[in-house]
Amino acid sequence: MKGTDTIGRKTFFGEALGNWMEIKHLHSWHLSPKEAAVLQKELAGQIEICPLPSQIQTIAGLDCAFSRDGRRIAAVIAVLSFPTLEVVEIAEASDKVRFPYVPGLLSFREAPVCLKAAGKLRQIPDVFLADGQGIAHPRRLGLASHLGLFLNRPTIGCAKSRLCGVFEEPAAAKGSRSLLWENGEVVGMVLRTRCQVRPLFVSVGHRAVLEEAAELVLQCCRRYRLPEPTRLAHQKVSILKTALG
Repeated sequence: MKGTDTIGRKTFFGEALGNWMEIKHLHSWHLSPKEAAVLQKELAGQIEICPLPSQIQTIAGLDCAFSRDGRRIAAVIAVLSFPTLEVVEIAEASDKVRFPYVPGLLSFREAPVCLKAAGKLRQIPDVFLADGQGIAHPRRLGLASHLGLFLNRPTIGCAKSRLCGVFEEPAAAKGSRSLLWENGEVVGMVLRTRCQVRPLFVSVGHRAVLEEAAELVLQCCRRYRLPEPTRLAHQKVSILKTALG
């Protein structure tokens, strides 16, 4: 693994408000797809399964979007108060895409710009919700888990579609859920966030447990299928995407 990059140092943010956000240096981004797949398996062993903070005051939603030609990517992090879900802060970033499209390795395309946006936050969120997978991934390291290790913060994957595993369709009522299994292991939860609307796929990213993660996602869903933090991030990044060309 060769090279250095802008995420290649421990970086601290939020000093003006007395907050410190540390982005760890886990690895270089100058990797081949084969090296990236091997690294995923190594990093998956560092994921912590533990309860969420007992008092959550802020929760961040994160989403990405690519330019039409796929050469640039934008990320938005929307920080909301909890449980009132009022907007506290919005951070955004854009950059060149530096990793090829390979199924299962999407975090190597998306994580660098997400960390760039995180570096602009003046408020350190208690929990991050990522529009992507946590451990519900063939090598147990989706975007939410990958970011969780860099940020050393509780993260939850909240994906709109399934990447791996099998499940039974949950009942039609809001709050209904079923387990997502792969190779005899529970890797996520299939959660109905609105009555008779397609479910979301919730999984632990880092420093969370599945039941609490699913309940938190449900508490963040008001009138829509998506939880408010990621829904707002999606709205903002869709606007930002138009500026990428």
